[in-house]
Amino acid sequence: MYELMPEYLERLETIAGEIQASEVLQQYLEEEEEEYFNTLKETFEPNINLVYQDVATHHPLQLIHLERILLDPAFEGLFLPRILGFSVLRGTVDHRYKYTRPQHHFQDILLAICNSANFDILKKRIGQTIQIGFALSSDIWVTNLINAIDNRRVRHYLQGLKSDRLRVVEERQRDYARYNRQFLSENYLSVVFPDTPAELTIEYAGLERFLLYRINTQEDNTSLIAPLDEFVSSEALIGTPEHMKVVTLYGAFFTLPDDSEVVVSEAIEKMRASLPDADEAQLEFLLYLHAHEEVKLTPEADLNLAALYDRQIDDQLSGYFNIIEKIHTEGYTNESTQEAIREAYLNHEGLSSFNEGIRRTIYSYFSTFVKNLEVSDYPEYFEITKLFAVYMGLFGNQQFNQDLKELSMAYIRKLLKVYTDKRGKDYQDIKKFVSATFLDFGFLTDKEIVNLFKTRRKRKKKEDE
Repeated sequence: MYELMPEYLERLETIAGEIQASEVLQQYLEEEEEEYFNTLKETFEPNINLVYQDVATHHPLQLIHLERILLDPAFEGLFLPRILGFSVLRGTVDHRYKYTRPQHHFQDILLAICNSANFDILKKRIGQTIQIGFALSSDIWVTNLINAIDNRRVRHYLQGLKSDRLRVVEERQRDYARYNRQFLSENYLSVVFPDTPAELTIEYAGLERFLLYRINTQEDNTSLIAPLDEFVSSEALIGTPEHMKVVTLYGAFFTLPDDSEVVVSEAIEKMRASLPDADEAQLEFLLYLHAHEEVKLTPEADLNLAALYDRQIDDQLSGYFNIIEKIHTEGYTNESTQEAIREAYLNHEGLSSFNEGIRRTIYSYFSTFVKNLEVSDYPEYFEITKLFAVYMGLFGNQQFNQDLKELSMAYIRKLLKVYTDKRGKDYQDIKKFVSATFLDFGFLTDKEIVNLFKTRRKRKKKEDE
């Protein structure tokens, strides 16, 4: 856990002091009316949130320490329901929607709330969060937590939040997804980088989730460079599949200072020597990224990664990144690129990870091009299909052809929604092109082409008798 920077500590100390000195708090302590506590919350929680978001944006590894500071009674329990939710969602869950390890931070926050003098008010905001946290935890862990509380009334409250319905995996999955949607706009993810291979295996899913979030939101990742360099260069971790994956994400998507590039390159060289079947493992992870919904393996990311690999080493990765670099720098429309792909492609099994990586890279260019076309740009679509034919012939892969078909059908249907005049030039040009080209490509049969352009008659409504 990283310690919170002094400037943030000072800001929090100032807020705590203002809370304790406020007239609203004095009124609440005298009257014990909920409306005064709500005024306290409306007055000071926005200030706490400003500090929280500042840390989350620039120093996410310090969030856990920040949250521990907020457990101090001087904050009167403000913001605790919020961070309780964050702690529940940070935990890594397995395929059964159970935590992979006990969530001690969730426990600490919950106990702070339960021991707070303001528990009766705070509990109105935490019921769903506790229910989800308990459902994701083991029964023994939940029982031990509840038994650790002295107050019988609080124990009874927590006992009532153990849900029998959520013992069913499907119910847990559904409720977890529903609860998670409430926090989609929140920036709260943080990690502790593992030190041992065993810890890394357990913690990897959470680590990947954190890194992908930082990549996708393009946050300020400056503070992560030093911890990631330390992680990447760890001799204890080099040679594990999870280490290779983190190195790949770091090298491909982060802006690395020169010193960090050296660190990553050296770690990659050691990984290639020590990770069993390193080239195959790396290629499979790149395919995973190609298919991932939350990350886009852009040409820039590919080139970033390629620059970190020593091509003098005789393995699949040298050949792969040579081809990838050629595609991205000289262009997939270039005949010399196509010839280089053909030569490399024929030296590998058709369904190999090497060849699939090349296919995914080429398809991503086609997909980006077609999806960015306006309906008025359909002549450009006609032109790009000449390259479809080149690569369909080069690859001879059914899935690649199917992907191009789906991409094309989506665009053609978009055109037919706009160009509806069957006697119009645009409609006729589209029909002639599809009738010839889609048949040649095997995208559609004669009958399917006829049906695509057939006028759909609207059913007449039956008249009331």
